[in-house]
Amino acid sequence: MAPRKRASQADIAERLGVSVSTVSRALANEIGISEGVRGEVLRVARQLGYKSKHPVAGENLDKRALALVPLNSAIGNLASFYHGIVEGMRSQAQTAGMALDVRLVNEETVTLDFLRRQVSKTGANGLILAGIDPDDEIVQWTQDAGIAMVLANGVDPQMRVSSVAPANFHGAFQATQRLIAAGHRKILHYTYRLRPTILQRRRGFEAAIAANPGVTGSVVISNEHSSQVLLAALLAHKHDVTAIFCWNDSAAVEMVETLLGQDSPMPRGFSIMGFDDLPIAGMANPRLSTVRVDREAIGRGVVRLLADQLNGERAVQQLEIGVSLVEGETVRTIS
Repeated sequence: MAPRKRASQADIAERLGVSVSTVSRALANEIGISEGVRGEVLRVARQLGYKSKHPVAGENLDKRALALVPLNSAIGNLASFYHGIVEGMRSQAQTAGMALDVRLVNEETVTLDFLRRQVSKTGANGLILAGIDPDDEIVQWTQDAGIAMVLANGVDPQMRVSSVAPANFHGAFQATQRLIAAGHRKILHYTYRLRPTILQRRRGFEAAIAANPGVTGSVVISNEHSSQVLLAALLAHKHDVTAIFCWNDSAAVEMVETLLGQDSPMPRGFSIMGFDDLPIAGMANPRLSTVRVDREAIGRGVVRLLADQLNGERAVQQLEIGVSLVEGETVRTIS
């Protein structure tokens, strides 16, 4: 098979219906070229995989990214989680010479029309969705418009969009194995049914249960049973379990005092495991056992993948950031 022909400035000019001179001047960031024309030249250059033989003047200045962070998560229980991701993104953007515009948004407002307006207003050629799962229409638009997009703390099961997320499956597997190692044979997983990332945590839990004969696992969905409802059921011994693994620290911390406090009616050795290692995990009494997520590494990874796309990388990549167990004081050995 003959090697693929390297894209040239003439190819860009032909695609846009402009002169090669216009393309050359736009790539060189010369005066006299409108921002609209320059933006189109750079967009098509990325689509064609054009690589300059020499550094292009102002090349890094065209790396403009818009990062959207869900407002409810940023000011609620997950505030520290997304703060870490944003700090990582900002640090890496500075290193990469990328202009990064971070905006808090109501997730429900992130429609195709909203994104079109925001991208047009900011002049962004890269888009980061943090904790927001794009629908098919948005994915198709970014592909058609040549907008680079990376998901932060997300994943696209159809492998259309690059993403960076914690190693959710492996972290949940390890957390469940830790409970099993402590002697627990009946474990409940409290989870959330919506995002693909959280589904990976459930799959990790189920894989660990399946890998250990004699161990049984049950699942309770928070969309159907609030933490207060689950607490009442546990206190009434409606669930025959000795340990609970929660999909995140916020859900786990809500249960620590009631289930592990001095006046708790739960059996001796009852255990709780969380996920994320948020600051509230360290504030819990006793200290929550959990899975640590390097949130700043997620942010750095997102910007690296986005910069690669803006430089012509076409392969969809799913980057997982390693996690580690935090022992804490809420996993107790039973005989």
